[in-house]
Amino acid sequence: MAEPDVFVAGGVGVDTIVRVPGLPLPERDTIKVPPIRQYVGHTGNGVAMGCHRLGLRTHLADVIGTDPEGQLVLAHYAAAGLSFDHRTHPSGTRRSVNLVDPQGSRLSLYDGRHPKDMTVDPELYRGAVARATHVHASLVDWARHALAEAVDAGRTTSTDLHNWDGKDEYRHDFAYGADLVFLSTGSLRGRTEETAEDILTRGRAKAVIAMAGGDGSYLKLPGQPLRHVPAVALAPELVVDTNGAGDSYVAGFLFAYLSGAGWEVCTRAGSLAGAHAVRTAGTHTSFITAEELGRELS
Repeated sequence: MAEPDVFVAGGVGVDTIVRVPGLPLPERDTIKVPPIRQYVGHTGNGVAMGCHRLGLRTHLADVIGTDPEGQLVLAHYAAAGLSFDHRTHPSGTRRSVNLVDPQGSRLSLYDGRHPKDMTVDPELYRGAVARATHVHASLVDWARHALAEAVDAGRTTSTDLHNWDGKDEYRHDFAYGADLVFLSTGSLRGRTEETAEDILTRGRAKAVIAMAGGDGSYLKLPGQPLRHVPAVALAPELVVDTNGAGDSYVAGFLFAYLSGAGWEVCTRAGSLAGAHAVRTAGTHTSFITAEELGRELS
């Protein structure tokens, strides 16, 4: 791909989805469950596939293994027509086991498996950074270098801090280095506005977007109070699986942002894309299209 609209740095893995009768699990030796499924997933996959499905020219790069999970990743992107570059590492492909209850809530058991001191050939991301309009950095260690090069190259940038507590130093380069900063409210314990203000003050962000699941999301702009964005109203029976909803939100937001839309439209686009994702079982199995999103926005 010569000039991608969006380059996603890192965040690919394989999810094993187990649908359980409830969370937390009861203390039993055996619990019968419906068929266990595997999907290509993780945050970078969700953002990249969401952008790709919306019609943005999207390129994704990451480190995977030569294991069966790595082969599943390669086959998936070939079938989807998503531009993907990779390097392999003996530690293998990241994976997660996600337990999902009947209400669609999940508990994720994450196996990052790559060693902390793993280095990545800069050629994996350098050419894509130079060509892309926008760079989204996932929370993998090597992506912090791609993010820094994107800033130096004058590209617009974004990242998703997920369940950051506002303190963990590993995420500082991401939190204070991107133009658009997404995160979850789950670990902030009522400090959403305080944390967003810290990101805006100490970093380069133009906007901080805090996602709160069924409670909607929050937008913080410089010099303005925290603004609540209501969730898209869905009947409880329509919420099948929340895996990947946040990644779809990010993709919908980026689509609107790169189209030149205002902040209100961007957050609404994100909410609609996230609401679309929760209606199907599995990780990243259904993404909203540009036609569907345009119809919902109008």
